Amino acid sequence: MVWFKPRYLFYLLFLIIAIWWSMNMTGFEWRKFAQIPNIFEMVRSRFFPVEWSLFPRMARESLVTLAMAFLGTFFALLIALPLSFLAARNTSGSRMMYGSVRSSLSGLRSIPEIVFGLIFVTAFGLGPFAAVLAIILHNIGVLGKLISELIEAADDGPQEAMKSVGATRWVGHLFSILPQIWPNILSHYFYRFEVAIRTSLILGFIGGGGIGQQLFNHFQSFYYTAVALDIICIMILVIIVDVVGGRIRARVI
Repeated sequence: MVWFKPRYLFYLLFLIIAIWWSMNMTGFEWRKFAQIPNIFEMVRSRFFPVEWSLFPRMARESLVTLAMAFLGTFFALLIALPLSFLAARNTSGSRMMYGSVRSSLSGLRSIPEIVFGLIFVTAFGLGPFAAVLAIILHNIGVLGKLISELIEAADDGPQEAMKSVGATRWVGHLFSILPQIWPNILSHYFYRFEVAIRTSLILGFIGGGGIGQQLFNHFQSFYYTAVALDIICIMILVIIVDVVGGRIRARVI
């Protein structure tokens, strides 16, 4: 059988060694799973009953987090969309342009939002503004790469049709490629929107505001019943964004 070829046995051996090495490096031990019942008991005793009296305040902080995520990903999409045409092989126009823009997007994508957040918090002070800028820069790199790959995979037929009627190169790209990839762009955008909500929580830990900062403060003060409320608000927020995004994608597609 094909699975018993020496090459595949070597791959299997390599995988086993990699897993064993990773478990040793991270202190991963199967016997620690026996402590899971203790975790459930801790959650039951410390996190409940939920501190519902804080819900109006946490709802407002959730809206701040939502605004941070929306503004960051929306501005990132506006900037990444034209850059993605310059980062695609079939629309960039020159190898130098393709290489420079592609490298710039990779550079932005390689720096985590929390690193940008630490820089902007130092420069602009605590608050959501620094978090929004961090989300924008990282997502320019991510969305730019994803959209450029969609552009490269677009059908050449509509582009040739636009050229045959005398359209300029950029007009042809805009009206022949964008309608093809727009549903997928929306899909990528809403996925990054959901990711940005979770990122906003982490940025709250370094002073970025929103419900993430409240979650950090409640953990620091051992206010676990409020932590339970924070987690519920976060779950509601992500579910709402997922439902709304799914309906918008369904209408567009």
